[in-house]
Amino acid sequence: MNTHFFESQTIDADNASKPHAVVIGAGFGGLAAAVRLGARGYRVTIVEKLEQAGGRASVFKQDGYTFDAGPTIITAPFVFEELWELCGKKMEDHVKLKAMDPFYRIRFDDGDVFTCTGDAEFMRKEIARFSPDDVEGYEAFFKESEANYSLGFSLMHKPFHKFIEMAKFLPELVKKRADRTVYGHVAKHIKNEKLRIALSFHPLFVGGNPMKVTSVYSLIAYLERQYGVHYAFGGTGALVQGLVDLVQGQGGTLLLNSPVSEVLVENDRASGVKLDDGLEIKSDIVVSNADSAWGYSNLLPKHKPKRWTRKKIKSVNYSMSLFVWYFGTNKKYEEVDHHTILMGPRYQGLLKDIFQKKILADDFSLYLHRPTATDASLAPEGCDAFYVLSPVPHLESDVDWDTMAEPYRRKIEKRLEETVMPSLSSSIETSLVFTPLDFRDRLNAPNGAAFGPEPLFTQSGWFRPHNVSEELEGLYLVGAGTHPGAGLPGVVTSAQVLDTVVPHGETLRQKVS
Repeated sequence: MNTHFFESQTIDADNASKPHAVVIGAGFGGLAAAVRLGARGYRVTIVEKLEQAGGRASVFKQDGYTFDAGPTIITAPFVFEELWELCGKKMEDHVKLKAMDPFYRIRFDDGDVFTCTGDAEFMRKEIARFSPDDVEGYEAFFKESEANYSLGFSLMHKPFHKFIEMAKFLPELVKKRADRTVYGHVAKHIKNEKLRIALSFHPLFVGGNPMKVTSVYSLIAYLERQYGVHYAFGGTGALVQGLVDLVQGQGGTLLLNSPVSEVLVENDRASGVKLDDGLEIKSDIVVSNADSAWGYSNLLPKHKPKRWTRKKIKSVNYSMSLFVWYFGTNKKYEEVDHHTILMGPRYQGLLKDIFQKKILADDFSLYLHRPTATDASLAPEGCDAFYVLSPVPHLESDVDWDTMAEPYRRKIEKRLEETVMPSLSSSIETSLVFTPLDFRDRLNAPNGAAFGPEPLFTQSGWFRPHNVSEELEGLYLVGAGTHPGAGLPGVVTSAQVLDTVVPHGETLRQKVS
């Protein structure tokens, strides 16, 4: 039997007079959308399938340890700060961020370590330490990274549901060689292969293949230096809870354990949602934070498709998936940084195996997260909490994760023990794994893809599922499956697009009246 948990007070008469918006999904995109809609005159109900808010950013607690399930790097805190400002509050009074220094360290397979910080002079010296001849090229790369940021980040909050909106920017994209890949862009300036890797891997943070995604994504290098890499005390889950508090403070309602079975339709317009248990919630608009392909395939059973037919959905190229191992140790690994990237023996070959061949390779590259390097509250005293993430093919591969999960985890454990975590196998107190099957089954991610549609140029902007639904009037999309795409800045900014395309609450109420 489905149970609904009402996480706010009864809506008062004044609030009930406002137009009603239902938001499907309480991930970062859905929460940001709810805050923005509340600030623009809507009363909001969020319906969430899971037992907690957060979606990919939910939290696992086990044996006294707290693990952030997904995103751990906050690179653009201003997109969150704006949400608090819309409510007349300051984010710093509710969520504490700490700037990381260094941002992260990259450990290459031979043991060499590249340290990334926001200090321009340090970075020049770090480049010179690997290859003195590449310092000048690095400066040129970074200058172009800044230019790509000026273009790319300015496009994130713009709606692209009309092709003409994207066409306006095509000359500038051509000028900036958006046809070139991130790796190709780096290689134009940098000769040393290790530096090419260190400066090009960032698209993996949003599900992109550095050998395929547009060079515009080199903007991440500038974004990191300009605004820093931050950690939210209490984990990313504290940021989720902060947004839930904002929604509730506006009079919004959050229903947990409430999967949606159908978007209700009246006169070719979204008119609410029906939950799995049969409860119908009427609304003036519906905003979906569900994966776009999953939503179009499952939530409109009585609607005749216009653009997003099953054939069209099946033609989408999806991002890679992830294998994530969460574990706690009965000792502290003081030599391990908050963020560490351990590169395997191959770079281009491994990316090809993951994205193109879709095979589970014998080698891997890893992202190791040790939040207790900064925040001891996430583990028992004297202990450490970790998660280690390995990019893997999505479920179009033939990997049987029911049988492969534990052997793959053991391989990762052995690799960590051999490199940065001696005696790991005898120090583990708690353990939990998350595979592509969990992305599919827990998060409704088609093919278990961790980041939705792959961020190829031909799946960006207008080519991506639109924030204004092509299928129904009154239906809007936010999150990783729509414009601008995955990653914390992306999914939060997708909600900002609503300010342009969704009528103000008072305007809609007058129209309805």
